[in-house]
Formats: sequence, structure tokens, C-alpha cells
Amino acid sequence: MVGVRSGPSVLHVDLDAFYASVEQLDKPSLAGRAVVVGGTGPRGVVATASYEARRHGVRSAMSGAEARARAPHAAFLAPRFAAYAAVSGVVMRVLRELSPLVEPLSLDEAFVDLAAGPLGDLDEDGVRAAAHAVKERVHALTGVRASVGAAGTKLLAKVASDLDKPDGLVVVPLGTEAALLAPLPVTRLWGVGPATAERLRRAGVHTVGELAQVPEAELVGLLGQAHGTALSRHARGLDERSVEPEREAKSVSAEDTFPRDLVEPALLAHELERLVVRVVDRLRRDGQTGRTVTLKVRRHDFSTLTRSVTLPGPTDDRRTVGRVARDLLAGTDVSGGVRLLGVGVSGLADWAQADLFDAAAEEPAAAGADPAPAAPVATGPERPDWSPGLDVVHDEHGRGWVWGGGLGRVTVRFEHRGTAPGPVRTLRADDPALHPLPAAEVAATAVRAPLAAAGA
Repeated sequence: MVGVRSGPSVLHVDLDAFYASVEQLDKPSLAGRAVVVGGTGPRGVVATASYEARRHGVRSAMSGAEARARAPHAAFLAPRFAAYAAVSGVVMRVLRELSPLVEPLSLDEAFVDLAAGPLGDLDEDGVRAAAHAVKERVHALTGVRASVGAAGTKLLAKVASDLDKPDGLVVVPLGTEAALLAPLPVTRLWGVGPATAERLRRAGVHTVGELAQVPEAELVGLLGQAHGTALSRHARGLDERSVEPEREAKSVSAEDTFPRDLVEPALLAHELERLVVRVVDRLRRDGQTGRTVTLKVRRHDFSTLTRSVTLPGPTDDRRTVGRVARDLLAGTDVSGGVRLLGVGVSGLADWAQADLFDAAAEEPAAAGADPAPAAPVATGPERPDWSPGLDVVHDEHGRGWVWGGGLGRVTVRFEHRGTAPGPVRTLRADDPALHPLPAAEVAATAVRAPLAAAGA
């Protein structure tokens, strides 16, 4: 951890509309067009929208149905995480050349502590030059653009990176933090979601400057000890958190959105058990256990409920997690139907408490419940899921991606990064010459093409 800084040497690097940008680069016909990445089914949710789509009002976390109504001519694509992870890996390597203290928050954003690297604790001009060089190198090696915020704290760096998007660079000189924050809406602060913002609004607080004037004791009374204390400090630009290169997962979770509302208790029980198995499998694969089991339910009216129980000690036992999840579901009103169901385990540790296993071992299986969900039963010849955006290769026509499909047909545009916009062909969905491109080749291409273009 770096002590007192002489300049705004904490960077927050945020890749602009990352998933959509990669899609526009990999699919030449989509350059400059509205692109929406997310779930493509009737209950899909927007993960990222290109800036062209945002001009029509499409935003992250919006339902796919609303996004289609706002931007009916946009390209709606399923995510390709192999490509995004490969490009993200290049970006993170660029950042680690600057400093050993790089804290990734997700595939498309990270903190960097410049003062811990070879450049040292730069002054404002030096930080600006370094940040500009980072932006240019990221673009040269990947084709994507980044917005960068630089400040003396993580809080201010993250706020700054969002002030001049896309392709922005905002440096916050030391001592100006409070003035920068004051006119911003409270939602710009970490930890202020819709519920907290509504509580503050009812208290007459709309801006960060107004929040900074509220005595800490009042915020604690309104929001609780931890949340109120943290927001009081953040509103005044205070943040002691250091850039941590190893961010351990705080929770393991799984959730599914269903194509229709589930109302049948047996189906809900089956889906819940399936989620429990996915979560516990991940816990065991990572050698972790957890104390707190959380159930997430989105009901037919889009209201979302979360319920949690904290156990006496950490566990990775499926029956224990399943029992708690079932109890939580039994205590939740789902009579109108369930759109989304999720299970999570938090309070992670690398040890388990044996007596929890013993208790679970004595627990009889729930009536009508299988000990573990069976693999899906095949109802016909196994065929690829031709999701929009999927990378494919045809024995005759070469590389391309799925534009859409249905009624036994799949439409493919034959192009990829580095080619001109390609032709569109409609093929039989069971065409033996058409194959999904392996994920390893998708990842390799996502990195290889921009590196070649940059001469690296």
C-alpha cells in the first residue's frame, strides 16, 4: 500500500461498451450500428449496449423486450465470453506493465496504483501523460477504447472515469475531490442503489454535496452503522481503501430466468435443487465453503426479494445448502409465479465445520425430491444452439457468425475481424457443413487479429 501521495496516481480504467465494442470489431457489418448484447430470449436482459443503441435509450439491465421496442433495428446478440476474456487479458497485461498493483473489478474495468510501479508517484501532469499512453496502447492492441479516471483514491478515480465517456480522461487534482463530487447525484457514489437513493430523496438529499452536509449520526440512523458511516466519508471524498491485486470472490451464486413464470411447486423445487448443485460444485471446485445462504426471487410482477440465513459455521455440503434454500423458498410468497430464481453462498472460507455435515447426513430427503438433478433427457439428435452472434465456420463458405434462425433454418453472415462486410446466406439448421467455432479458436482470433493489425 502506498502512503501519502504527491499526485492523483490511482487509475480506474473502464473499457467503453466493452462487449458491444468487441462485437462491432469482430463483425465488420456492425461497425457504427446499434448493437445490444445480452439474453436473446423473451426474458433476456441487456448486458451491454453500444453507444449507437444508447442514443435510442437502451441501457444495461433493461429487459430485452423494452430494448427491442426502443431500438428495433439493432443487432441483438448473445454474449461470447471467450472473446471478451481474451481481449480483457491483453488489457490486464498492459496495466500490469505499469504496476504490480492492478485490481480487476470485472472483464472491462480495473484499478491501477501507478505509485507502486516503475513510474513512481507522479505529479498531475505525469499521471495525465501515463493515462493517455495507457489508453492509446489499449486501443492499438485490442481495438477497443477506454475511459480513464485518475485521482488520489479509488472512489474518486471510479467516479472520474465515468464523467467523460466514451474515450474520456479525467484527472482529479489532490484537494479538489469534494468540489468535484458536490454537484453530482448521490447515485454516483458506491453503495447508493435505487433503495438507498429513495431513502435519501425522502430525507431531502439529492446531490453528493447535500449528503456531505448531513451529520454522520443521522446517516447511521437512516441507513445503518456500516452503510451510513461509509457514505458519510465518501460524500466528503474520503476513501482509505488500497488497490488490492488479489480480489477474492466474496460469494458464489447461480441464477436462472425462466421463459415462462413458474408456479408449480414441483418445478420450482427442481429448479432450486439444480441451482444448489451448481453453486456447491463451484464451491468445491474452488476449495471454498460459506456460512450465508441467500435466495433470490423475482416474482411475476418484477418485484425482487432476497432472503438469507447465516449458519453457525461454513459448509460446502449440498444437503445443508439445499435445506436452507428450500426453507427460504417456503417462507416466500411465490403464488403469482416466479420469473427468476437464484441461490448464493457468501461468507467464504477455506475450511468447513464437520458438525454441519453430520447434521445434514441425518436429514431425510425432501418428499418427491431427487438426490441430485439428472442430466437433461435428449429428445432427438443433438444439434447446436444457433444463438445470434455465435461464431461458426462452414466447410465451403468459411468463417462467419449467426445472424438469426428459426423454422429449421439459420442465417449466417460470412465475415470476421479484418475482412470487409460479408455476404449473408440462409442454410438448413442441420447443415452438416456448418459448425460452431471452438471457444479456444474464438479466443485466439479475438487476440490475434488486433495484435496483427497493430504490428505487435
